[in-house]
Amino acid sequence: MKHSRKEVRERLRKTLEAGRPVIAAGAGIGLSAKFAEKGGADLVIIYNSGRYRMTGYSSLCGYLPIGDANAIVKEMGEREVLPVTRDTPVIAGVFAADPTREMAHFLRELIDLGFSGVINFPSIAWIEGELRAGLESSGLGFQREVDMIRIAGEAGLFTLAYVFTPDEAIAMAKAGVDSVVAHMGNTVGGSVGQPHAIALEAAAELIQKIVDAARKENREIIALCHGGPIAVPSDFAFILERTDVEGFVGASSMERLPVEVAIESTTKAFKALPVKGRRVPLSP
Repeated sequence: MKHSRKEVRERLRKTLEAGRPVIAAGAGIGLSAKFAEKGGADLVIIYNSGRYRMTGYSSLCGYLPIGDANAIVKEMGEREVLPVTRDTPVIAGVFAADPTREMAHFLRELIDLGFSGVINFPSIAWIEGELRAGLESSGLGFQREVDMIRIAGEAGLFTLAYVFTPDEAIAMAKAGVDSVVAHMGNTVGGSVGQPHAIALEAAAELIQKIVDAARKENREIIALCHGGPIAVPSDFAFILERTDVEGFVGASSMERLPVEVAIESTTKAFKALPVKGRRVPLSP
């Protein structure tokens, strides 16, 4: 791996000691990773959803059975993201409930490629109702993600965990996770984002409950947040002012939304320029 668990923790602690938030940027393509690093991102994260997001589809495609989530992340890392990142730790989104992989072996493959850490994505924790109950009773539930985080940490990888509830935060803290990420749902805005999300005030309350639960188990855990109504820097500023969170994990907010705006506005600017006229008339 490029950066050990200890090295990543030290890097993030130095960021926090300098009074700056930890920023992790999702990268669906190498270009996103390259310029997130130039912008000062502390971590670059690869998700299977990033591939769909940056081809114009919803990030939720990462939850559909239309591709091998772990194979996609491994390929994106090897061929696109790891070659263009110079010094920023790269984190792999691992689908821990995949029953076709021996997880310890897969994690060693990620280490050999140069990944410095993992995060549990896609996460069963985002699924509710009868489907969630069926997955849990079939041995394909959230416990597999907890186990993956524990194995990854023991292997020397830096670990982050998406959690949606205080109880999930406690479970991940007991597994030794380095950072909990309070997940507020799919990011709002843009062409394929959620049309609605919980209010920022409600998000702040839930984030603080998750942070408190995790730190009750381990005071050293780095607390981050992600998604839902937290789409632009001013949204994150609102959360920072009202919680003890220490950073932000952005995916759509870091690459899809900025790209949508930039490409559309640039195209419109080119299209708005006047043409003096042709010296040779077009044929009828």
